[in-house]
Amino acid sequence: MKPKVHSSRAAAVSFVGAAALVLSGCGSENDAGGAADGSVTLGFVNGANTHFHTCLLKSVEETAKADGAKVYSANSKQDAGTELSNIEDMISRSVDALIVQTVNVDALEGDIAKAKTARIPVYLTSVATSDMSDVLGAAVVDLKKVGALDAGWIEKDAAGKDVNVGIVAGAPGAASDLLVGGFKGALPSNAEVVANQPGMFNPAKAQDVAENMIQAHPDLDYAFVANEEMAFAVRKAFDAAGADDVRIVSVNGTEEGVAAVKSGDLAATVANSAMEIGRTAVRNTIGLLDDEQGVDKIANIPLVLVTKDNVSEAPQYCPK
Repeated sequence: MKPKVHSSRAAAVSFVGAAALVLSGCGSENDAGGAADGSVTLGFVNGANTHFHTCLLKSVEETAKADGAKVYSANSKQDAGTELSNIEDMISRSVDALIVQTVNVDALEGDIAKAKTARIPVYLTSVATSDMSDVLGAAVVDLKKVGALDAGWIEKDAAGKDVNVGIVAGAPGAASDLLVGGFKGALPSNAEVVANQPGMFNPAKAQDVAENMIQAHPDLDYAFVANEEMAFAVRKAFDAAGADDVRIVSVNGTEEGVAAVKSGDLAATVANSAMEIGRTAVRNTIGLLDDEQGVDKIANIPLVLVTKDNVSEAPQYCPK
């Protein structure tokens, strides 16, 4: 896919679906999508409303503003159909490129094809497709490695003892499947997964799942929870059931998550900074559009396994 040359940007923008979209960064809603000053116009299609997604949006907006770009944003609310609709709205605005935090990797093929037909390049956040030929680039979090790092902590902590592990996954598809797959694949043979249920990235749902899990498996030793917001709810459920010795490992590295590791409420978490993902996505999208030298098509976001021993090394998660 060839990115559009800046001089050919559209001079006007269609405002179809404006109620679902927010304009941020430089300019105002009355500005054209291909402004005469040559600034880049980006569409950002976010996947949900979790703390991760909120921080990711904030980072995209702040980086775009600092770099003189305009951003239209939309939220797909974990629905693949809404994601495609949001992408169609962005296409109608003649954005120069789309940044997509996808709801489901299986939905990406149709999303990318729609954008390719409109000659609008797509930059992905968090995941990459198996075939990147039609994608401008990606800021990739190795989600399988994230899960594997948590599994590695359990292996070390269990020290060869037979242990029971529960999994509170996210929503089926995209991030959760990769996280859980990486976690399960890296567990040692002495660790048995006795329960695996989706918490849908919803703390209330995760708490219900945890309550049922600990009733069914009172001998649970460890739990892997697919994000920290759910992990706090799982901790609450376990503690209420008298299972405060179940060690929880999680994902994200938010300020609250790192504090929970420090206090012992969480045993470990894997930090993958939403701020760094958003910053990388915007800057690399602009760089790739401009054919800048030294900009990688695939940028790997650094990962840090955070335990009590290295909480000070956790990267900043969210823009202030």
